[in-house]
This record gives sequence, structure tokens and C-alpha cells, in this order.
Amino acid sequence: MGTLWYGGKVRTLENEHDSKEAVFVKDGIIRGTGTKEQLLSEFKEEITRMEDIEGAVMYPGFTDSHLHMVGHGEKLLKLDLSEIDSIDKLKNTLLEAAASLPPGEWLVGEGFNENLYADAKVPDRYILDEVTTEHPIILSRVCRHALVTNSYGLELAGITPETPEPSGGIIVKDNTGIPTGYLLDQAQELIREAAPSISLNYVKKALGTSIHDLLSKGFVGGHTEDLNYYGDPSGTLAAFHEKIDGVKVKFRANLLIHHEVAEQILSEMATAGEQSNFVEAGSVKIFADGALGGRTALLSEPYADDATTKGVAIYSREELQDIVRKARNLNMPIAVHTIGDAALELAIDIIEKIPPVSDGQRDRLIHIQVAREDLIDRMKKLPVILDLQPRFVASDFPWVIDRLGKERMKYSFAWKTLLDAGLICAGGSDAPIEPVDPLLGIHAAVTRRKPEEKHEGYYPEQKLTLFEALRLYTYGSAQAVCKENEQGLIKSGYTADFTVLSEDLFELEPDEWLEVKVEKTVVDDTVMYDRQAGTATAEN
Repeated sequence: MGTLWYGGKVRTLENEHDSKEAVFVKDGIIRGTGTKEQLLSEFKEEITRMEDIEGAVMYPGFTDSHLHMVGHGEKLLKLDLSEIDSIDKLKNTLLEAAASLPPGEWLVGEGFNENLYADAKVPDRYILDEVTTEHPIILSRVCRHALVTNSYGLELAGITPETPEPSGGIIVKDNTGIPTGYLLDQAQELIREAAPSISLNYVKKALGTSIHDLLSKGFVGGHTEDLNYYGDPSGTLAAFHEKIDGVKVKFRANLLIHHEVAEQILSEMATAGEQSNFVEAGSVKIFADGALGGRTALLSEPYADDATTKGVAIYSREELQDIVRKARNLNMPIAVHTIGDAALELAIDIIEKIPPVSDGQRDRLIHIQVAREDLIDRMKKLPVILDLQPRFVASDFPWVIDRLGKERMKYSFAWKTLLDAGLICAGGSDAPIEPVDPLLGIHAAVTRRKPEEKHEGYYPEQKLTLFEALRLYTYGSAQAVCKENEQGLIKSGYTADFTVLSEDLFELEPDEWLEVKVEKTVVDDTVMYDRQAGTATAEN
């Protein structure tokens, strides 16, 4: 079956200026680009379907290089707290939600961000007890590296002043030694173990909701980490295969597999032959540190606004080396969460010592929010890609300047510096941490500010061009999985994955991009989302 796509503009992204008029696709692979007349003449015997994009603009299909698909679905289904900008509004929202729950049922919320509140006060047990003492509460911080609970939640989890802190976690206490309900990184598991288990049906519903939304945002795929958070990891893997069947629903999911379940999942996928064009194993995921918001990102020097801490190492050097060796024994690349420069240095040390086993493999370093010149020089010599989240600039500034200090900012959130160094960079959202919308990410990469702000941008020397930003979400994401010769461009021999927008971003001002509509999302030459029809193909 051959399809001729025509009737608009085709931005191939081979270079900043290249555009075509039409694309011919056969069996899911691009066979030619050019004018409509050229392709009609060259492929007239093979064209069985004509697709008119009616003046819209086609781009290579957007791929989110780092997100949590089930978590994104949860955010859409659960109580979303990410836009609440005061403690009073938070309390009112929670009171309203609690009113509909039977006594004793958990009140769960996602994404609180104390940096939006006037006094940046964390909503700890003392505040949450004012909301309710009849329901245990669990509120995840926007970074998902911290949560808060009330006294009821602490009681159910058995957390007392004598409870030892788990390795890689912090139980925050007040000045009398009483736990405040604020739990950082690995300490969160104490509450999660006390909370009700999550059903497989819930995981399926969240995943289906997520895929539906991602397709409507123009995404043809995502590199996602989900398999160690929802009970049985095999069940979560099965949910991916059920929801992305490759026939009714096509979406390219590259799975980052948490190191604790990597051997199990990879064995199951190999035994069952569960690799496909749409659900495939990616890298072994490892956390080296926490996040800047909770001061658990691991820094080489103390935080500028709290000299008592440099952050949290999730694992010791020896433990991290053992985890990486196990990944190499599985012949897998690694994907390491590294936000602070000390965590980044640790990851580089270990990759230098224990490099990928197979030629052509690339390890991932995820986030890279704080770097240093010496670390950039070392990364240039390694087979690594950098997983960036441009939207972090819009969310974390200006408070992050106080947290890190101005001296560290030269190499913090320094996307342009990383690109100019010749490092391979991919773009993602880290959804549900940030909004999944790629146009928001592209806007943040280019403007270095929130859409509603009018200043020149935070550290404007780090602004990307539109072409550079688009390539993060297309060609860069393909490079992240070593598929740059088959994905990420509109070019002969590449997969027919397209994002069709209502207008040409290159002809608009940045703030106008946010009004642009996704007209179609095409995966494997199949329309998975059509705005005019008002449909996306994924099910809940």
C-alpha cells in the first residue's frame, strides 16, 4: 500500500530551511519527497491512497525522550495540584476532595510545588492535619522525589521519631525531632508501602489515558520509565502490549527498565519474543540523586540557600558500580538520573570505568541540570546522549538561582553550551513532572521563560534556535535509541511517523506557537489522531 501525502508544507528537518511539498510512503517507510507532480509521476503505479493535509505543515513525528507514561495518565486521572499557587488554595482543594471520600480512604494528590506559594512553605503534617484527620493523605511533590503526608499517614506507615532513615532517603523532622510528614527520595517508600496496592486495571486505564493524550499532543512515541512502581512489573509490561497492539493503536514506546526489575523483564521479553516495532526495551534506568526542589540533587558544593547539605546520593559509588556491572552483563546501556554535578561526575566516573559492552550502544544521562566545564569535556569522549527537559527552565527559575548560587549558573540548565560542545541531546518533558505538550517544551528552549512572561529569558545566551529545539524532539530522540538512520527526519528510508501542525512554526513568533493546533498524528503511515475528526485511536 502506497500513500501520497500532499497539500501543505513538509519540514524535513534535514536542515533549517529544507521543505518539500509532498511525501510518498510505502509499507510504512518513506520512499520519496518532492513536489506532488514529481511523486505522482515516479510512483504512479504504487500509489493506492491520497492524503491531503489541507494547507497544514508536516514535521517528523515528535518523540518525548523521557517521561513516565503511566504517571502522566495518573496525573490526568488524579487530583492535580501542580497549578495551585498558595497554601490556602491547596487546603481548600483538599477539603473539597476529602468531602467525597468515605472515612479512612486515602486522599491522593499529584504535583504540589511549594515554590509557587508566597512563603515557599512545604505543606507538612501540621498543615495537612488542618485539612483532615479522618483520611490519610499522600501528596507527591512536582518532582516526584518527595511527598508529604499527615499524622494519619505517618501512623499507618509506622513512622516515629525513632524510625531510621532508609539509605538514599530523608525523614524530615522538626526542631524537636518529630517527623513533619515530609519524606524525601527513598523515604517515600515507607508511605507507599502503607498505601493500598494499585490494581492492574488502574494501570491499564492510566496508560490508555496517557496514550490518548500523547497522540493528541502530536507525539508518535516516548521513552518511558514505568515498570517498577505499580506492583507486578510483568503486569505493567503486559499493559503496554495490550494498549499498544500495533494494529488499532500504534505508538512507539521505548522502555527504560528500572535496574531492580531489569533481569526479570528482559528475560520475559526474550522468552516471549515481546520485542515489537512499538514496544521495545531501551536502557536500564538508575537513579544517582534526587531533585533540586527538595535539595536532594547531589552537588559538589553545599546548596547556596542551605549550607548544611550537598544533597543525597541514592547509592554509594560501590553500589552504583555493581548496578552498572549487572546492566552490562545483560548487554544493556544505562540511563542515569543525574541532576546535580556530583551525581553527574559519579555517573561519568563509572561509565569511563565500565563502558557499554556492545559497539554502537549509547548510555543516557538524564536531566543534566547542573554541570561543570570539566564534566562537559569528559562527556564529549563518551558514548552518551543527554536527555534534556527544556521546560525545567520555565518551572525552576528564578528560585533555582538562589538555591544554586549565581556562580554555578554558567553550567546549569545550559542547553546551548551542551549542544555547542557537540554532545548529542534529546528533548523530553519528564511528564508528569512537567506538562507533556511539546510546544511548551520548544517554547521554553527558545525563550528561556514562561509563556506569560515578557523578559528576555533567564540566561538568554543559552537560548536554542527553533531548529535546534525541534531537533531535540525528533532527530535527537532517535539518536537516543540509536535509530537516527531510520527515525527523526522526513527522508527516504525513514519511518513514516509525522506530526502535522496547523501552521509553520518558523513563520510565527514564539508566543504564537502555543496557539498552533495538532491536526494529525501519524504513526507507521497510520493516522492515530485527527483533530478535524475529533478522535485519537487509543482507548482507556
